[in-house]
Amino acid sequence: MVYLTLLLCFIASLAITPLVKKLAMKIGATDKPNQRKVHSKIMPRLGGLAIFISFLIGLAFLRPQDEQLGAIVIGAFIIIIIGVMDDMIELSAKVKFLGQIAAALIVVLNGVQVDYINLPFGGGLELGILSIPLTILWIVGVTNAINLIDGLDGLAAGVSTIALVTISAMAFVKGDIFVLSIAIILIGSTLGFLKYNFHPAKIFMGDTGALFLGFMIAVLSLLGFKNVTMLSLIVPVIILGVPISDTFFAIIRRIVNKKPLSAPDKSHLHHCMLRLGYSHRQTVLIIYAMAASFGLAAFIFSMST
Repeated sequence: MVYLTLLLCFIASLAITPLVKKLAMKIGATDKPNQRKVHSKIMPRLGGLAIFISFLIGLAFLRPQDEQLGAIVIGAFIIIIIGVMDDMIELSAKVKFLGQIAAALIVVLNGVQVDYINLPFGGGLELGILSIPLTILWIVGVTNAINLIDGLDGLAAGVSTIALVTISAMAFVKGDIFVLSIAIILIGSTLGFLKYNFHPAKIFMGDTGALFLGFMIAVLSLLGFKNVTMLSLIVPVIILGVPISDTFFAIIRRIVNKKPLSAPDKSHLHHCMLRLGYSHRQTVLIIYAMAASFGLAAFIFSMST
């Protein structure tokens, strides 16, 4: 049933993406080229809407059962609204940040949080009042990390899919049917979109897609590793090794250069690789391989005693 859902979401995404492309052009949700952008012509964005609609179709078909599903869907709706508005009229960083905190807060207040960590050599660490802010920081951080690597055709969609495959494999081994179901739905929805998004892209996922995928990956990794050992907390960080490290160095760069954290630049990993002489496609495939290596390392790490 789960793998039939994967196929359904893939086909739905394949069918819906061209319709979203037409909608994006009609409402002006387009990405215009500038000195910071890699593309050289006006491109429709909003592609994340196709991923989200396919995700909802998958939910309606599979009907995974969990008390936190409602909060996750409401949080995702908030993220999608922010993303669609940003793809149309470019919201300020502050508005996007507040929206992300609101979405994270809804999920966290419904029980998706890490409140206790088992320490490696016995005993445990109660996070207490720090539980909520630390969990919100994780969700908002990962949401933006996926958004920051969305700079080349198919890059964010592919890296997100690799992270989701890793999470689904771990959920399968642990027997966590809910996390497995959600991850499979997202994999199918993203792969269908990737057909139109891989170089040369016909549509971008925009903030709608990057923020949505980042939000869902952050929440799924929390669900998969709740109340776990100190070492297991490292697993989701390893899974997201590429976007997290890229975000970390972006923050350092902006602090050193005395620029706002939200200021764009052309020094991300993919920009550096393009300057080294790799083609657009080669750069994306190399980063896919890096993400897959992180995913495999995380899976092996989670299986070790």
